[in-house]
Amino acid sequence: MLRRLQYWLPAILVALLISLFSTHYFSGEETARVIIPLLHWLFPPATPRMLRLMHVGIRKLAHVTEFGLFSITVFHGIRGGRSGWRFRWALATLAIAVTYAGLDEWHQSFVPLREARARDVAIDALGALLAQVLVWAYANWRRLHRAAISLGKDIR
Repeated sequence: MLRRLQYWLPAILVALLISLFSTHYFSGEETARVIIPLLHWLFPPATPRMLRLMHVGIRKLAHVTEFGLFSITVFHGIRGGRSGWRFRWALATLAIAVTYAGLDEWHQSFVPLREARARDVAIDALGALLAQVLVWAYANWRRLHRAAISLGKDIR
């Protein structure tokens, strides 16, 4: 039981982090207080509209990143002590990530200064999917690399 938990602990920690980001402390209004002045400092000629668009872009990129990381850690939990990549593991990972994205948005519907958006679930799902493509590519690269090493070939 404890061994199984060690594989799931990273996913649990990332889920807690996502939940923290769903609080009012990370609402658009709150993050704008920090991000927009920073963007203005980095890009002095940017118009207020451009600064707001960059802020929205950064927030959406955060969705992709956090659910990409969640997807990787959930895959790690599902795979457990086994190695390699299996389509059913990736599919189960995506189902968990999209379900959690939906629950996260539902939670935000109860939080002051936050609102639930189906678009954010789609962005979260995109992050999870992109991460699974990276996991698949890495697993294939490792498989090919190990095969080449076992044949005595240098693949650099």
